[in-house]
Amino acid sequence: MKVHVVESSLKTKAVSTRIPFKFGVYVLRTVPIAELTLTVEAEDGSTEIGRSSDLLIPKWFDKSPDTSPEEDSAALARSAEQAAAKYIEAGSQSAFDLWKDVYDEQVGARDHRDADVLVRGFGVALAERALIDATCRLAGLSFYQALCSGALGFEAERVIPETRGWSPERLAQPLMSIAVRHTVGMLDPLTISEIPPDERIDDGLPQALEQDIETYGLRWFKVKVTGDPMIDRERLRNVARVVFATTDRDVKFTLDGNEGCTDLEAFAGTLEDLAKDETCGRLIKNTVLIEQPLPRRDTFDAAANRSLERLSRIAPVIIDEADTDALAFQRAIEIGYKGVSVKACKGVFRAVANRALIDTRGDGKLFQSGEDLTNLGSVPLQQDLALQATLGIQNVERNGHHYFRGLDHLDDAVCAKLVESLPGLYTERDRLTQLWIEHGSLDLAGIADGLGLGGELGPLFMEKPN
Repeated sequence: MKVHVVESSLKTKAVSTRIPFKFGVYVLRTVPIAELTLTVEAEDGSTEIGRSSDLLIPKWFDKSPDTSPEEDSAALARSAEQAAAKYIEAGSQSAFDLWKDVYDEQVGARDHRDADVLVRGFGVALAERALIDATCRLAGLSFYQALCSGALGFEAERVIPETRGWSPERLAQPLMSIAVRHTVGMLDPLTISEIPPDERIDDGLPQALEQDIETYGLRWFKVKVTGDPMIDRERLRNVARVVFATTDRDVKFTLDGNEGCTDLEAFAGTLEDLAKDETCGRLIKNTVLIEQPLPRRDTFDAAANRSLERLSRIAPVIIDEADTDALAFQRAIEIGYKGVSVKACKGVFRAVANRALIDTRGDGKLFQSGEDLTNLGSVPLQQDLALQATLGIQNVERNGHHYFRGLDHLDDAVCAKLVESLPGLYTERDRLTQLWIEHGSLDLAGIADGLGLGGELGPLFMEKPN
């Protein structure tokens, strides 16, 4: 199916967190959120609006200390505008062909070690999602249907040549529910008693980890670590105490190094010691993966990875920030990494190509993991969930409902329509539209199988009546 992007529009607005969050080297309190719309025309002259949206988080992709938060957010917005313009220039092609042309020009020709590769990729991916959304709607199909039917024109081997012969038809039907993996950040209080009375938030939503577990029935947790043995030992013991004292569920953990571990040998030693610890042993035993311990610049360096095998005996190690380009996962596998993050903000077609690589290798040891923290409802959240469900990823990092206050960044009329259209995903309580998490999981009815990329999407900006 050939389509042509004829118009684009990018708008932003500021949203505030209800709880400060330490995002790498930056503490997030207020951040811009962007919404991109593309007007896309089919060969028969029919048109559709495709949407995508993301937070423009400073120090997310580019963690340079030499730029201000405002400069970082502006660079992400500029990247999206540039990519959208390239899509318009690319003419009439399949959605995949359009993406491939723009991706190759904006990202593919760059050295993967360049500081701005992830920023450039962000813009391409934001426009890619709007393009996919519009194409699916023009075809009257869900993302899964459009992918498997060939309406999007996807060819994995043109992204990763090794996957020659793989077809999206190998994918199972999308998941209709997905478990929430709750991030425990370095600043997050674990118990309500830790929070001074004058800092407690009375907005009807949980604030401390113990409250989140009780409110949402959580059973998956992602714990941020630093690579500093003294800090990590104390933090992991404290997390273990609270989780196991609050729930008797069979819980699982992932550990996120967030590029902070410069010595894998020392980090592995710390975790080995904690595995024997009376308080923390169960947490380490129930850890299913370790995410991006090394800085991205060292991830593909053989010397820096000498202790990767030792660390992998505790849990398989995946790349995240080092997933800079289409062949990054392939390079990581050769070194000894077993997994790669899935983030819609890094690209939909790239994620599907990585799934194709996993199927092609077929050894049962490689995997993808859903790792995208602050996807707010409606558009960013629903589109990422549609991607995760299509790839069969059973749990996903998801904390926008914790650090931000429900859907209060959307118009009341938009919220009301979302609750009506997607009652399994959203609910209204105490006059606040919020994510509905039951027994630690999200209901994906209308998302995984909904029209377009993510089903009924609630726009960030209300359209003015004619």
